[in-house]
Amino acid sequence: MADGAPLSMTPSAASPPATGPDASAGRLMRLAAGASMSVAVLLIVAKAAVWLLTDSVAVLSSLLDSLLDAAASLVNLLAIRHALTPADEDHRFGHGKAEPLAGLAQSAFICGSALILLMEVIHRIGVPQPVSRPELAIGVSLLAIVLSGGLVAFQRYVVARTRSVAIAADSLHYGSDALLNGAVIVSVVLSLWFAIPQVDSLCGGAIALWIFWGALRIARQSLDLLMDRELPASERERIVAIAAAHPEVRDVHDLRTRSSGTHIFIQMHLELDGELRLRAAHDIADRVEGEIRAAFPHAEVIIHQDPAGIIEPHRLPAQA
Repeated sequence: MADGAPLSMTPSAASPPATGPDASAGRLMRLAAGASMSVAVLLIVAKAAVWLLTDSVAVLSSLLDSLLDAAASLVNLLAIRHALTPADEDHRFGHGKAEPLAGLAQSAFICGSALILLMEVIHRIGVPQPVSRPELAIGVSLLAIVLSGGLVAFQRYVVARTRSVAIAADSLHYGSDALLNGAVIVSVVLSLWFAIPQVDSLCGGAIALWIFWGALRIARQSLDLLMDRELPASERERIVAIAAAHPEVRDVHDLRTRSSGTHIFIQMHLELDGELRLRAAHDIADRVEGEIRAAFPHAEVIIHQDPAGIIEPHRLPAQA
């Protein structure tokens, strides 16, 4: 096209789409996911043995929470595996939707486990039983606190290096696990000191409610991803600010965002001087796209250029 061609109305053919994490980041993410799964399995075995020996409802609830941890870790392991797999001919936007689908199935399983635990708690309150060998219950809870704390420290290091959303969520989950195991220790100690066996059941019930609440949060986050919920307002405002900061950009509108696994998809319209040549408009869109991708490394950005002042039917003022 000649140099004097009018401004293109097609999406920006800017730099290649964002690629996934590099090999080093990929190894860190896989290692963190594997460590999470290993810790969960180790704690499941230890807590199951202690529960059989102590018959503590609080330990049983902690065991179910470790089962929840294992399920969440498995989901993250699969999600990371998909996130590190490039898009193919049949899945041009990647495979990120597998994560929220698995999350919905996981939340249903977790809710069922919490309800079974609550039924056991109600039965034990009516027919309380003393905790046998309380030192075992305290010991396995201390082990869980130490392992969870070490895992969370490593996961935070990985998140700082990779910005992995899946690892960050897993880190939050294991951080709360330390609190739950602390509750087990408190329930066992109180039931021994005050000879009130119902304390064990009440703590078990509180943990069951915590598990149920966690399952609801997983379901809500999964639905948000499946329904292509927009990014948080603060992030959308940041995207608009980056684009509008370019001196040649007159306005920004029709911003649309969504996330899928570890990837973010961003679309927007830039209003530019209608007298600009095609090459100049293209270069401006390239620079804006590069700045956005620098701020959001795993984003894929599509930019449409409009002559300034044209009011389009699909314009969304609230996002301008």
